[in-house]
Amino acid sequence: MQPDPSDAYEALVQFLYRAPIGLAQIAPDGTVDMLNPMASSLLMPIAQNGGLDNLFEVLAPIAPQLPRLAGEFGEPSGVICEGMRAPLPLEHTAHGNPQVLAISLMKLDGERLMAVINDATIEVQREQETLLRRLRNAARTDALTRMPNREAVREQLQHLVNRPLSAGEFAVLFMNCDRFRQINDTLGQAAGDELLVQIADRIRGALRPPSDRINAASGTGQLAARVGGDEFVVVLDGMRNRDDAERVAGRILDALARPYRVLGHEVVCGTSLGLAWGAESARDADQILRDAGIAMVEAKRAGGARHQVFETAMRERAERRADIEAELRQALAEEQLFVVYQPVVGLLADGGTDYAAGVEALVRWRHPVRGIVPPIEFIGIAEECGLIGALGDFVLERSCRDFMDWQARLGSAAPRLIAVNLSRAQLGQPGWIDSVRRVLQVTGMPAGQLQLEVTESLAAQDQGIQLRLHELKALGIQLALDDFGTGYSSLSSLHLLPVDTVKIDRSFVSQSDTSAHHRVLIEATVKVAQSLGMKTVAEGIETQSQADVVRAQFCAKGQGYFYSRPLVSDDLLAWLASHEAIAA
Repeated sequence: MQPDPSDAYEALVQFLYRAPIGLAQIAPDGTVDMLNPMASSLLMPIAQNGGLDNLFEVLAPIAPQLPRLAGEFGEPSGVICEGMRAPLPLEHTAHGNPQVLAISLMKLDGERLMAVINDATIEVQREQETLLRRLRNAARTDALTRMPNREAVREQLQHLVNRPLSAGEFAVLFMNCDRFRQINDTLGQAAGDELLVQIADRIRGALRPPSDRINAASGTGQLAARVGGDEFVVVLDGMRNRDDAERVAGRILDALARPYRVLGHEVVCGTSLGLAWGAESARDADQILRDAGIAMVEAKRAGGARHQVFETAMRERAERRADIEAELRQALAEEQLFVVYQPVVGLLADGGTDYAAGVEALVRWRHPVRGIVPPIEFIGIAEECGLIGALGDFVLERSCRDFMDWQARLGSAAPRLIAVNLSRAQLGQPGWIDSVRRVLQVTGMPAGQLQLEVTESLAAQDQGIQLRLHELKALGIQLALDDFGTGYSSLSSLHLLPVDTVKIDRSFVSQSDTSAHHRVLIEATVKVAQSLGMKTVAEGIETQSQADVVRAQFCAKGQGYFYSRPLVSDDLLAWLASHEAIAA
């Protein structure tokens, strides 16, 4: 027995009318031929005057493009549009009505179109929630290392400080790479980024072993994050005592101390780490991060590649350094800084002394309230806060101006050479070589009478610095290696450095008259320097016996309190005049 076609049609009509989605069969101009109850329910709130005769007219306020899409669709059948989102006007979204409709339009044949209409409000809300969640995660994630970022750390720490004290203790480890800037400048930003990724991986790897004595009952947790530049933070929750946190810190430092392979280069980048114990820090996320950062700076000041535990006294010292930084910026602006000059004398072969051989320029600070501030109190802070470059440039230009003034006033009796110390910040500053050239031109300073001094450790460990030194040599400027014997280089590598003069550190000179070992070191340095065509200066001579020793070792020049303390310009000229009178 064949099925009754009328029964099949009736079943289809019942299905369409009971379907949980809106269905409408329309003519090409939008005239409605058939509309199921769900479609009527969805469309009625936006229908003008309650009429549902033409679907295109009903949907015109929210989907005016439908007639055009239908008219431009040239295929005999197919999908004209699918799942098009159409937000409803606010006045139609009250009382639980749909807020967004999803509209699909299909061409059945030349005379019929089928529209599918659905309430997409919940689906859109879910999509928006998912998007917001992804955006929040992205805003809390470092793009390079895929670690949580500073904001994520702050949220975690604030949660920890707000909970009851009985919930357990936590610690914050704040890390900074000791040589990242040098590596980044030498090998390039791509190498620097790769190094940061490897550091992040090592930190995560060092945290994985659950071997530390951590109180699991209090809810252990470890969060490793990159909080900026080459700074990383680890939050350790559920710690039973500070020894546990220090053990984790040691394991991380050990992991980070191993050499890295970066773009074909092997590099070593130690890390300074500060540890703040949650129970001893202020109950504020930013304060705890600040305390851990202060301890990290103390570790770096102590030589780096180590950890320091935060103490309240460190915060007080940090605040004092911040005050000095602010005052130093004001000092640069208000010309509170000035330059003094320490004579460098020539040790002549006949036993005489050339008092006009040269001077070394040294910066001083005349504070309006505190008086003269010792360099030891502000030079290190100037290096840390980025002011050392501006300070060094001030000394360079002022020294050259004073030198030319001496030449005009004293003629042949004036110092023949002026030495000025250089900092890494100056040598790393883009365009700084041009600044030196400008100073020479503006002041009229002969390049051959200017000696720029760089510390041994700075000159020996950085190819970029050595390139800048060669550029300075090309200007005709003399170069000196300061504090020789305390840095990374050795007598065997002295020939690799583009310097004219070696300054023997005062730590050797101060014991030269009592220690045969130190006399041998001075003798060896002088002989190697002479073989390379370099001159030598003995620093820190304080007694006649020390002067006699370095003279006997054929050191070319001497410098120290035995001859003179640093002097302001007028006092220097008086000192020169007094020795000229004695010689006469």
